[in-house]
Amino acid sequence: VFFDHDKGKSHSSGKLLFAARVIPYRGSWLDIEFDAKDIVYARIDRRRKIPVTSLLMALGMDGEEILDTFYTKSLYKRDGEGWRIPFKPETLKGAKAITEMVDADTGEVVVEAGKKLTPRLLRQLSDKGLKALKAGDDDLYGNYLAEDIVNYSTGEIYLEAGDEIDEKTLGIILSNGFDEIPVLGIDHINVGAYIRNTLSADKNENRQDALFDIYRVMRPGEPPTMESAEAMFNSLFFDAERYDLSAVGRVKMNMRLDLTVEDTVRILRKDDILAVVKMLVELRDG
Repeated sequence: VFFDHDKGKSHSSGKLLFAARVIPYRGSWLDIEFDAKDIVYARIDRRRKIPVTSLLMALGMDGEEILDTFYTKSLYKRDGEGWRIPFKPETLKGAKAITEMVDADTGEVVVEAGKKLTPRLLRQLSDKGLKALKAGDDDLYGNYLAEDIVNYSTGEIYLEAGDEIDEKTLGIILSNGFDEIPVLGIDHINVGAYIRNTLSADKNENRQDALFDIYRVMRPGEPPTMESAEAMFNSLFFDAERYDLSAVGRVKMNMRLDLTVEDTVRILRKDDILAVVKMLVELRDG
């Protein structure tokens, strides 16, 4: 597996577009790549690209599971008129306090507005026992839901995992009596919204959509059935007759992706593909 970027040549802004490529000893090549808008795509045998989330759906994952794999999540709890949000120093490194930061338990202002959050300052706050911060509704805007917001008695889905929190979505949450919101750990500084944005741009919504899309890319002109699409997808990376990383290839992949898989496993696994996408996203996050 090779990781690289285009050295800024593809796009006029000189932005680095990161890419990964898995080249087996025998079988289909798999490319995972960023475009200029930071959407992540997959290409099989250099054909037309599809959103990487479609590839993950074809592997049996749904949207919530995909987001869960790539992001941490926090629970924001309603507290009077405002919100109580967990204090997570690791996500705040290098940021600036846009508004003053208030301890949700004591009401004390712990950081003045405009102050840079240095590792030292964050450590001091942790040592003081800061657990949660006070936030207003507008502090939640621009965050993303980590889970579907569902009415469990009727099964109605009000909002989906990955939806952006704004005035309208927050109104839906509050008017339906929810006082806790699971939020994705995306801060656009240390953790970008690339996979979330890819999922949002992906027109496929489930495994069947994704398998049919991949089938049309690989066999244009042939109408897919669930059976033929499934068989074709499995033959690409998961059939030892057609796909072989080689023992050396497996060992190299294990080293590059920090995996411990026997060198007799010479096909790709779902976890291998996830590890490639994760490492690519981490490279992009810096």
